[in-house]
Amino acid sequence: MVSLRYLPTYAYALFTASISTAAPAPIVSQRATANTAVAVGAVIDRCTTPGTIALTFDDGPYQYTADLLDVLYQNGAPATFFLNGQNIGSIYDYADVIQRMHSEGHQIASHTWSHPYLTSLDYNGVVSQMTQLEDALQNIVGVKPAYMRPPYLATNDVALGALGDLGYHVISCSIDTKDYENDDPSLIANSVNKFNGELNAGGSIVLSHDVHEQTVYTLAQAMLDEINARGLTPVTVAECLGDSNGWYQ
Repeated sequence: MVSLRYLPTYAYALFTASISTAAPAPIVSQRATANTAVAVGAVIDRCTTPGTIALTFDDGPYQYTADLLDVLYQNGAPATFFLNGQNIGSIYDYADVIQRMHSEGHQIASHTWSHPYLTSLDYNGVVSQMTQLEDALQNIVGVKPAYMRPPYLATNDVALGALGDLGYHVISCSIDTKDYENDDPSLIANSVNKFNGELNAGGSIVLSHDVHEQTVYTLAQAMLDEINARGLTPVTVAECLGDSNGWYQ
């Protein structure tokens, strides 16, 4: 240990500067993942359990989310919700919806606090986005997610390094419904067709958004009908990756 008491002034300045500019220390030692068989800090875009499909919904909670829970309940279908803290709405305004989501067996996952491009943030910025949402979810429902999806599906080495240190499984998709481009009764069939086409191509993790009206009231049921017709089993993202008990940290 260097004694600062006996350092010359110029040496003290160099010593303290090296401390302030050093890269943040990894925090991986603070985070133990429940399922190390599923990669952390690396992008995953498809299921590994045969015959399964994972419906996922981003950007909520929002005013339509409760109605989507009704649709899923009526079909006996679990889903994964990648939640924000402050995006289109505030997470605290929908605490009861999140509690219902959890009690009905859906997986709660992270989509960051405020939906930024993670590629625009430094290491500490990524950590802050994740831990702010963790704190909110622990306050609301008592869980800390082990799964996350980057906003805009955008990552880089810095973001993946931080997410890996935090113990997160990073989820992309192999079916992108593009529902945000088709949120109109005259257009939503485009998303249904895109779902069917990418399902034909072997896709299994589905990206859609519970903040869009047509997704909740048209697309969700159409996807569930097609899943049922094909004899597939809708499951959470964790389950489709063979992770039955590592949903949360």
